[in-house]
Amino acid sequence: MTISTQAPVAAGTSAAGSDFARLTRRITEAGLLERRPGYYTLRIGVVTGLLAAGWGAFLALGDTWWQLAVAAFLALAFGQVALVAHDLAHRQVFRRRRPSETWGRLFGNLGIGMSYGWWMNKHTRHHANPNHEDLDPDVAPDILVWSTDQARASSGPARLIGGHQAYLFFPLLTLEGFNLHVASVRALRSPWMKSRLSEGLLLFLHMAAYLSALFVVLPPGKAVAFLAVHQCLFGVYLGCTFAPNHKGMPTFSGDERPDFLRRQVLTSRNVRGGRLTDVLLGGLNYQIEHHLFPSMPTPHLRRARLVVRAYCAEIGVPYHETGLLRSYREALAHLHRVGEPIRRRRRAARAGRA
Repeated sequence: MTISTQAPVAAGTSAAGSDFARLTRRITEAGLLERRPGYYTLRIGVVTGLLAAGWGAFLALGDTWWQLAVAAFLALAFGQVALVAHDLAHRQVFRRRRPSETWGRLFGNLGIGMSYGWWMNKHTRHHANPNHEDLDPDVAPDILVWSTDQARASSGPARLIGGHQAYLFFPLLTLEGFNLHVASVRALRSPWMKSRLSEGLLLFLHMAAYLSALFVVLPPGKAVAFLAVHQCLFGVYLGCTFAPNHKGMPTFSGDERPDFLRRQVLTSRNVRGGRLTDVLLGGLNYQIEHHLFPSMPTPHLRRARLVVRAYCAEIGVPYHETGLLRSYREALAHLHRVGEPIRRRRRAARAGRA
């Protein structure tokens, strides 16, 4: 959906800084911005252990179709590694840039074959202007369209599948793992890429070790099957982790740009759930709090939610949260709704031919 931002901007103009400043004071006084080194030591150890266990099982099993179960397990492990890299990029683990980048590249580039620099460039732009059609790369009309305006102006793949994109969304996620690898390699040629040599070397080491392991341990047919299952499930897991966060929430365009607090809250969706949801989604189920305070350690987000939700009610800013399955339904319903101009165009073309 697209909303007019005139009212929020007017409401926040005189208090654009003070609204967020007052909230920040409450969050700071509650100690929710303090580092959690013990938590991250444990989490990084567990995630590294999962990754090592998966590859250990792969080497131990050898030539067997049971390796497809290992592929599914490693898809989950890769997703958890990606979530750790996400926290490192936001400096939730280390305060300083250097160790954050070093560990981010080890987990991202070497661990799962995803460029830390490429992802940082893309994700930083997303955080600055979430769901802004002109500024957020996550809602660019590439394969899917995210608003009726994008649908009307669509061409190429977006125009081809946009009318039925809600039905194709989850099948398309099976390609997301492959897309991450391709985009990471392509980004090495970009002028904004920092540490191009180390990024490229770590990506090459990951891909060489990954493909060598598959085709040395397994015959070609099983190796290809393993690769397909692993990368497809990895893409689906990542997509299911990020899809509930903003898809189907209000979008902006042009000069529409409310103040920081409203820009982050209005475009984000929280997902209710217990500790298992927190683990599987890596804390991104508290998307509103994460966008307001990106460097807040993941274990503090649950407590911050209570503070932020009460504050939004206090100042009259809508705060949206729902269950996990409902979040997917909302996202898919939005995708179907914004694809209507493409479906209408096709119906008119068929009627003209008749």
